[in-house]
Amino acid sequence: MNGSQTLVVKLGTSVLTGGSLRLNRAHIVELIRQCAQQHAAGHRIVIVTSGAIAAGREHLDYPDLPATIATKQLLAAVGQSRLIQLWEQLFALYGIHIGQMLLTRTDLEDRERFLNARDTMMALLDNRIVPIINENDAVATAEIKVGDNDNLSALAAILAGANKLLLLTDQQGLYTADPRDNPQAELIREVQHIDDTLRAIAGDSVSGLGTGGMGTKLQAADVACRAGIDVVIAAGSKPGVVADVIEGKSVGTRFHALATPLENRKRWIFGAPPAGEITIDDGAVEAMITRGSSLLPKGICAVKGDFSRGEVIRIRTLEGRDLAHGVSRYNSDAMRMIAGHHSQDISEILGYEYGSVAVHRDDMIVS
Repeated sequence: MNGSQTLVVKLGTSVLTGGSLRLNRAHIVELIRQCAQQHAAGHRIVIVTSGAIAAGREHLDYPDLPATIATKQLLAAVGQSRLIQLWEQLFALYGIHIGQMLLTRTDLEDRERFLNARDTMMALLDNRIVPIINENDAVATAEIKVGDNDNLSALAAILAGANKLLLLTDQQGLYTADPRDNPQAELIREVQHIDDTLRAIAGDSVSGLGTGGMGTKLQAADVACRAGIDVVIAAGSKPGVVADVIEGKSVGTRFHALATPLENRKRWIFGAPPAGEITIDDGAVEAMITRGSSLLPKGICAVKGDFSRGEVIRIRTLEGRDLAHGVSRYNSDAMRMIAGHHSQDISEILGYEYGSVAVHRDDMIVS
């Protein structure tokens, strides 16, 4: 085992209910026990959970309601609190605190909200709190929904800077055909590249319990692999599945992260033209180039333009040479105030802080 890892575990409705109409608490306890074991070993665990609508339907004793979006939102509104209460109670058995994050697509596509969500995620993980993530189904409209928790889990894995994403399902993994009606179907153990042939094999959901079948899992795997994250699709019922994934054992179907993921991720993040620019001193240039350091406020000499936190800015040397493009952690007014100051002074100068760096190395392309 190579040090601490960050693992995002996505649990579909079929896993949480065991194929029934109600939540299978005994099975959920077992999955939490596995996650708690890895948490105790020093790993960082993030949970993406389905089941809010199922929990709401169960709590209301399976009411006869019209099949409308409003009904789904009603059930999600009732069930979300029940679901988070269950996660809280069960993780508490192992002395672990949880923090709830309800997300929509706009939280992840708007750059400033993306950074805020990432800051929240990192604060939870840094304090050994397990984030429990779900889509905000009670308020999300079709336009702002991610649409399924498979793709949401891939975006959550990017937010968390995860090493691995584990998609737990009611199948052993991805097969060459549907194993339920083809006895010749074989488990695909390793996937290096997702192509149209594989997408055709994935097909659609047949469980009828959730919104995500193998097709959405393949979409999620594609997004996560492009961001440098290994993905495993495996059966939630397999004993010790969480430890197996952490330890790199062969389980289910493993999708390998792209060999040059960071640049792909950065191209995705940095599509916008620079909204402003900053000039930095020679010491900061040296630290960024030779040590791969983030840019600290201390190294900033000048700030040009008006930009918001989360926008892309150009980073230049004293000679006027373009050195890098990066996402600013502070808006232009705040950047002018903290320029030339030590990181520990940020909070005192501004009355708040978004971390000790002006531009993080992970959010930067050096020319």
